[in-house]
Amino acid sequence: MDRNLEAVSRKWGVHFMGVDAQLQQTEKERGGLLAMDAQPQLVTVSNSGIPAFLSTYIDPKVIEVLVAPMKATEIVGEETKKGDWTLETAMFPIVESTGMVSSYGDYSETGIAGANVNWVQRQSYTYQVITQWGERELDKMGLARIDWANRQRIASVLTLNKFQNKSYFLGVAGLANYGLLNDPSLSAPIAPISAGGLVTWAQKATDPNGAIYVYNDIKALYGQLVSQANGLVDLDMDSPLTLAMSPEAQVYLTLTNTYNVNVQDMLKKNFPKMKIETAPEYHTASGELVQLIADEVQGQRTATTAFTEKLRAHPVKIDLSSFKQKQSQGTWGCVLYRPFLISSLLGV
Repeated sequence: MDRNLEAVSRKWGVHFMGVDAQLQQTEKERGGLLAMDAQPQLVTVSNSGIPAFLSTYIDPKVIEVLVAPMKATEIVGEETKKGDWTLETAMFPIVESTGMVSSYGDYSETGIAGANVNWVQRQSYTYQVITQWGERELDKMGLARIDWANRQRIASVLTLNKFQNKSYFLGVAGLANYGLLNDPSLSAPIAPISAGGLVTWAQKATDPNGAIYVYNDIKALYGQLVSQANGLVDLDMDSPLTLAMSPEAQVYLTLTNTYNVNVQDMLKKNFPKMKIETAPEYHTASGELVQLIADEVQGQRTATTAFTEKLRAHPVKIDLSSFKQKQSQGTWGCVLYRPFLISSLLGV
């Protein structure tokens, strides 16, 4: 390059700081330099994955935890509202007709008819449950597609109804409030028939004649019911009956005799209007309990489950960033109008 032109270029041309010096270096010298746009090692933690939640699936279907069935009203066959939540005591009148005849005479004034009334008392029990939820709590549960406020309401209804069902079976301690299993007016339960030393249905199931033995126990239970009725009501094998027991005891109704006929077949043949109901409450600490109930005689139900209020929802209380609501119910327990039309068998 002409020296004058080079001088003009150096004076007026475009220059890059440090580049001229580097261009004047030899190839060998340039090869020994590090690239200035790359790091010799990682600054971040070595990783080739993604956040775990991005590969996590949340099923939108909510799986409910199972609870024991609530069968008291199904067994009794009727549930009624008695009064309201302001009432503490209920009186149920029982009327008995009385009368006496005498020999007829034109001028005789003897012979009389009348009635006698008793008043059976029961006490109510009112109970409550409170649900609460917060605004942030709702939003966080919403991220998992959980309708949290609604789940709280479902839980409150279930809690109330579970207690209601329990009161129908066992009443409320400390009050004149009784259940289907412990009403003091119930007759004492009979014991299973011993067959060669076999007493419980589990023991009788080990015998070839186990089906007959189990059927004989139920037949004895019906005999006890007829004995308690004492001819006062029109009760026979065609009457509507309910046989109530635990799910564990019901298994033994499948026992089959040598003619391939099981216990339930024999019951259907001899008691055509008998229905079989199960409830966990019949599995007691004293053994398996079985009840035979005459559902209705002469238009009168034998028993009813009774309540004062069902799911009374109180106002929602709004706090700074949360909510509360109280819900309540009331129970009279199970009211037995004719307890002598219920017979029991304990120890099967």
